[in-house]
Amino acid sequence: MYVEPDFISYSGLCGEQENIKQWWYWNNTSQDTGKGAALSAMLLRRSRPTQPLLRHTDVPQRVTESFILSGYRFPDYSLRECLASAFRPTNETGNFWTHFLAVFVFAFHFVEMFGWEGTLPFSDPFFYPFWNYFIGVFCLLMASSMAHLLNSMSLLIREICFFVDYGNISAYTVGSALAYFYYIHPQAGAAGERFPNATHRGPAEEPFPLPPLPPPPSSSPEIRLFFESFYIPSACLVALICTLACCNTRQRWRRYRYVIRTTVFLLPFVVASTPVFYRLLRSSSFSSTTSSSFASSSGTLASYFYRHCFWLVVSALFNISKFPERLAPGSFDVWGHSHQWFHCCTFLSILEELHMIKGEIRALALRPTLALLATPARPRPSISGPTLCSTYGVMFVLQGCIAGVISWFAWRAKTCPSEHLKLN
Repeated sequence: MYVEPDFISYSGLCGEQENIKQWWYWNNTSQDTGKGAALSAMLLRRSRPTQPLLRHTDVPQRVTESFILSGYRFPDYSLRECLASAFRPTNETGNFWTHFLAVFVFAFHFVEMFGWEGTLPFSDPFFYPFWNYFIGVFCLLMASSMAHLLNSMSLLIREICFFVDYGNISAYTVGSALAYFYYIHPQAGAAGERFPNATHRGPAEEPFPLPPLPPPPSSSPEIRLFFESFYIPSACLVALICTLACCNTRQRWRRYRYVIRTTVFLLPFVVASTPVFYRLLRSSSFSSTTSSSFASSSGTLASYFYRHCFWLVVSALFNISKFPERLAPGSFDVWGHSHQWFHCCTFLSILEELHMIKGEIRALALRPTLALLATPARPRPSISGPTLCSTYGVMFVLQGCIAGVISWFAWRAKTCPSEHLKLN
């Protein structure tokens, strides 16, 4: 059912006096007047010149952001106009580029590891968790950038874009959990043979000192049971709960939506980071009985992880506080507002996490005592190595469940627009 919004007139659209109500009507004719009117509207949209950017009073309240007064696109853009707006100074331009360009920076640091001499083939099962981590980060960055670029096509598409964004954030946390389980888990195992003598081509900072390291202390049966049986399922369950909660903030609880969305992702972070917490606690408990090399290894892991946490905290503060635009509304509408800083800080946290995982992979590759693979003294590794089912299979099932959640919320938004797509 078409819902007619409130409107105000403004000049400069298509070179003459027009109003938002008329444009809105043209974009909803497919439901009310048939295919002929819909075709006319489509041809009109393709032929019209670039639309002007609007103030917060000229767009539906659903589209506005706190303390951002200008640079808005009215939610009736065509796909071509959305893509072209990436090169216009809108209040979404910086949001798009801060995560779109980050894809290439992340990919560069990711493939760098495969330049090490003697590295196993990138298709080796040893790298299955690493590739799943890459998929999680890639989908997160692309979904975020595309959501900010394409959300002005319609109010319904805007909702779907951000539903997909929240879902991919949740999937990223599971990709991290898979990498933590197989590379940072205190008794991690790996399928296939170890790197023979891995060295990096070119100058690079060594994440770990090279002397052999003693094996970490064995964990209790209860801890092993949690990691081997409940860790990955818990990460998946929490990811689904977070997707449900974040999608729900677009249909209710909107007054506290930023606080809810920020705090709700604290839970998957805590669950996914359990192997790191355990490693750090165990290393400190046994610092008096282990070698200085082992302490240095754990210290390097800790430094990466603490920086990862630091950037996450800073990003959360930007997202909740709406600083700096809160101090000067209208001054940071296009560049420098809090969501752009939020994007930058979250990406810096991902980079620190990537370096931490690469350091652990290198440690597993160069330290037989840390790799815990099958040896004459230990015929079986402590945990099973990565397989297609335990890595790609987990991500595939999770993405299917997330797609179901997104479809349900999208259906609700489409069938009940007066309730879930409120314009005022």
